[in-house]
Amino acid sequence: MKLSIVLFTQTARFEALAYKGDFERNVAEIARLGYDGVELAVRDPKLLDADYVEEVIGRLGLEVPAIGTGQAYGEEGLSFTDPGESVRRRAMERIREQIRFARRFDALVILGLIRGKAVPGVGCERATAWLVEALGECAALAEEEGVKLALEPLNRYETNLVNTVAEALQLIEEVGSEVVGLLFDTFHANIEEPFIERGIRAAGSRLLHVHVADSNRWHPGAGHLDFASIVRALREVGYEGYLSAEILPLPDLHTCARKAIEFLRTSCLPEKGQK
Repeated sequence: MKLSIVLFTQTARFEALAYKGDFERNVAEIARLGYDGVELAVRDPKLLDADYVEEVIGRLGLEVPAIGTGQAYGEEGLSFTDPGESVRRRAMERIREQIRFARRFDALVILGLIRGKAVPGVGCERATAWLVEALGECAALAEEEGVKLALEPLNRYETNLVNTVAEALQLIEEVGSEVVGLLFDTFHANIEEPFIERGIRAAGSRLLHVHVADSNRWHPGAGHLDFASIVRALREVGYEGYLSAEILPLPDLHTCARKAIEFLRTSCLPEKGQK
């Protein structure tokens, strides 16, 4: 397993993103700390100089395991389940753009908050039908581009649609595409899964990406989650992807990033600490 941390490439209000601001300086620090990759949170690829982003990341020897898309919802309100058809279509088009952007980095595309929720006047059944339709359309392009899509179960305080691994797996089954899998987030799972390790085992081969944050959304090691046990469960299902830190910048940006990688290397991935 490799280690990465989330970096936002554009202005964002979302708090659980440690790195914001000066892109090149932030990528350089992530590389200096010893991370293997940097997960890019991208609201709108059209507003980025993709060549510049690719050059900086390549020059500093990092990989891009995943592209986060949640701020298209957070900043613009785009979602697959909005009552307005035009909003739903714009959300799907944004994900198509993210898929094309992700292809440059051989990265997967995360589907978190952009899936939306069941709002008043739109029941859960209708919202789910829209979500399945949108995922199917996006998956068709992802298949063509060789990009995978990772659906992320989120806790009940952020959405009322797809909170658990079981719900995500059912939805993935309905979509019926091999390029659609699951993102497992330890912070959300601590709220929604009775047993985190059991949720990981249920995800099994559908598991594409892992977000790590402790129970308080601080860096791993700052709360009560048993990350050694979590990593053992990941190894049991054959997961060989990234552990990507999506954490609050507390007690401050530099400390949280350093403590995250130090804790994961020494307590969970001892082989990484032997570099």
